Amino acid sequence: MNFTVRRAQSADATALPAIERSAAALFRCDPSLAWLADAAVADAEHHQMAIENEQVWVAQSADGELMGFLRAVEVDRELHIEELSVSQQFQGQGAGRKLLLTALEHARKRKLDGLTLTTFRDLPWNEPFYRKLDFETLSPAEIGSRLRTVLNNEINHGLPGERRCAMRLKLR
Repeated sequence: MNFTVRRAQSADATALPAIERSAAALFRCDPSLAWLADAAVADAEHHQMAIENEQVWVAQSADGELMGFLRAVEVDRELHIEELSVSQQFQGQGAGRKLLLTALEHARKRKLDGLTLTTFRDLPWNEPFYRKLDFETLSPAEIGSRLRTVLNNEINHGLPGERRCAMRLKLR
């Protein structure tokens, strides 16, 4: 499929919650995580603030439809991926990979030390996907306080801690 990745614009904010909900529906394939398909997602106002204050990119199809987005924030000389979502109808077509590569290129241009994220260890579109793009799973000793706080917040919101991990792609 032909698509482009670009910086998100204010007008995109209203479409991003539906993309996140569509992507989350994939959790229905895991009975213990199916509840995530119906969990609340960031609203358009939150996305609008992220577009204004953080790094947000969108993948857009040739006919103008938004396919997915990546939201990140720069912390401690690293770009932390907060969310990567691709609508179900566009999954498996390279949009997620291209969004991630765009964030990686941005981090390189900014001369950041790396990218970080948290994800599920055992879902094929999570840790295995990021490993293919050279992210490394961090051991408990490597996680550090910032990522430990992120993981603890996720656990406090109901995510199973034993299935979560932190990952890093080092640039320096």
